Amino acid sequence: MLFAHDTEMNLLAAVTLVNSRYSNPMDVDRMADAEDLDNWFREHSYSYAPAATAELVEEVTALREPLHSLFTSTRDGAVDRVNAWLAEADALPRLVRHDDLDWHIHAEPPGSSLRTQILVETAMAMIDVIRSDEMQRLSVCDDENCDGIVLDLSRNRSRRYCSTACGNRAAVAAYRARQAGG
Repeated sequence: MLFAHDTEMNLLAAVTLVNSRYSNPMDVDRMADAEDLDNWFREHSYSYAPAATAELVEEVTALREPLHSLFTSTRDGAVDRVNAWLAEADALPRLVRHDDLDWHIHAEPPGSSLRTQILVETAMAMIDVIRSDEMQRLSVCDDENCDGIVLDLSRNRSRRYCSTACGNRAAVAAYRARQAGG
């Protein structure tokens, strides 16, 4: 584990949210309705999230662009965004334990909107990324037809594609190029 479990969980949730739209050469929105959002809540342990509605889907999907911008920014640019989001939310870090999760940090004020919770949890995770100078763990997918975010938690920093689909497309294209050239 490169980062604390809550840091990795929050980064993965935010990257998955961003990639629900950006890592999509087929131009299919994978966060198009309440069922998709409820599945995302379950997959990423948002146990406190309300039942999804069309309005909530709109609120959450509106975060994809600011999160994409954060993940593709410079280290100093990320600091500016993180500090702004934390200040806007009046974030106050505290240790909590809930569900099956051991002690971890929450910083959003009780009763915060889901938007605020997602931004603050992502900002708190990015603090670890920035402090450990690991911004290179976040990059844009190597597939030229994809703008998805790659979260590379591998030891050797070798992940280049945001999804298996993008990696497979690249492998097939390389294979075909070799066959055509040979």
